[in-house]
Order: sequence, then C-alpha cells, then structure tokens
Amino acid sequence: MQNIQSILAVTDLSIDGNLAMERAARLALAHGATLQLMYAGPAGSAPRLGAASHLAQLAREMSSRLGLAVRTVERAVNAVADIAAQARSVDLLVLAHRRDRTLGARILGQPVERLLRQCRCLVLVTRVRPRRHYERIVVAVDLGPASQRLLELAGRFDAQAEIALFHALGEGHEAKLRYASVSEAVIDAHLRERLHQARVRMAGLSGGSDARRNRVMSAIGRGDPARQLAIQQDYLRADLVVIGRPRRPPFAQWLCSSLAQRLLGCVGSDVLVVPEDAVAATRPRAKQRLDAERAVGFG
Repeated sequence: MQNIQSILAVTDLSIDGNLAMERAARLALAHGATLQLMYAGPAGSAPRLGAASHLAQLAREMSSRLGLAVRTVERAVNAVADIAAQARSVDLLVLAHRRDRTLGARILGQPVERLLRQCRCLVLVTRVRPRRHYERIVVAVDLGPASQRLLELAGRFDAQAEIALFHALGEGHEAKLRYASVSEAVIDAHLRERLHQARVRMAGLSGGSDARRNRVMSAIGRGDPARQLAIQQDYLRADLVVIGRPRRPPFAQWLCSSLAQRLLGCVGSDVLVVPEDAVAATRPRAKQRLDAERAVGFG
C-alpha cells in the first residue's frame, strides 16, 4: 500500500466541511503530504457567492496556524465527477459525511457513494471532531489476501493509535445448512470450526511485524457486517473504522449496496475506505495536476 504524499480536502464551507479540512491538514502534517482544498457545493445548486475567496482565506489561516503549505482549487464545483477528476492526482480524498435528500440521490445514490464508485484513491469520510491523532482504529477484515494490507495501512495511517481487528462471521452458512435439514449438532460443530479458523487467522494477522508498532486487539462477531462493525466501533469508542472496497463492474456497484455504503449510514466514527485497486498518485499524474494548476490558477 502506497504512502500518503498528497491529500485533497473537499468542503462546502459548512461547519462539518471545515472540520474535514482540519482533519486533512492534521494528516498532511503527520505524513509530510501536500494539501489541496476544494470547494464543492450541493449538487445542482449554484456555487456559494464568494466561495473561492472564502476558501483562500481559510487556507491562509490554516497555513499560518499549522505551518503547512496549503493550496486551493479556485474552480468551484457542484458535481461528483469534478471531485473524482481532481482526486485522480492525490493519494487521499477527505470529505465530510453529508446526506443529500434530493430525488437524484435516491436514484443514483448519495454523493459520497458515487465518489466511492469512481475514486481509486483512499477516501476518508469524516464524522467526528478532529483531534491531534486518532486514538483507536477498528480495521474490518475478511481474512482474505487484502487483510494484511489493510492492517499495515491502518498502522501507518496513525502510528500512535490502538488498533482493533474485527471480522464478522456471516450467518449464511448456517442458514443454508438449516434449509438442508442438517442437524443442530452438525451446525454447531461447523460454526465452532469457522470460529477456530477465524481466530487462528486473526492471530496471524495481529502478530505481523508492522502490526507490533501499534497495540493490536482482535474480535469476532456474528451477523450483518455493517451492523456488527457499528456495534464494535461504539463499544470500543473508536474514532476511525478502516474498510476495504472490492472493485465491481459499474452496474453491480449501482445495484448492490457495499459494506462502505451501509456502514456510513450507521457508524458514529470517521470511515477510511480503501479500494481494492487503490492507485498511488504517480509522477505523470502529478505533472498533469501541476499543468492544470498553471492553466486555471491556484490560490
């Protein structure tokens, strides 16, 4: 998994949007990353009057207060596609969770959901007031090949945070066995074996060399993964949940709700979504971004 070298923070200049910018700034300081700020208003609405100058003022204040170089995207937008295009040249996109109650959102999905479909960078959706560091991170793992990558990324995302691995055992296996009239004794034995295998694999993950830099706990739940994750986050009072996002064909992404989409509706922490095919911001992309900046002008 790539290091975070460039961050784009998107705000509508609301309180929540500006808190997302603050979180992005603190992450930029921690990772030595570049930071861009971008204004994006509600879909279908005219840009807020004076948005560009207000954003530039916030950038200057943030730069002076934190000693951080901050750039602004002067072009105000109100389309998900514009945000996704700008995010192609960064490693991390940061934005606040905001529900769109328009008919378009009901049909096409919430703006953050559409961004998750289009972005191949890490996406941090903020919900809590930023502190200097995250205190506790829950990492959702399916115990597949990508689980180790998620754990290592969480350890690097905030090296001071405690990390809790979490895996939810779905109940589909047992339901199928009951449908086939398998005895409860056999079903119980099957569940015990699944739990044993899950614990063994969780122990292997938490014992990794990178994981030892952070305190790592682990837990296993049963039931719907999104609901179980939300329960675990609340129980641990975690301020960040890290989840992977598998890449699916566009139609399947629109038709089927992902774990990320369902989790955003019920969790009380920030959520970091890691695409399965996450792509680092390469030098050619950085050059394209700089060329675009010279063409349109930045604050």
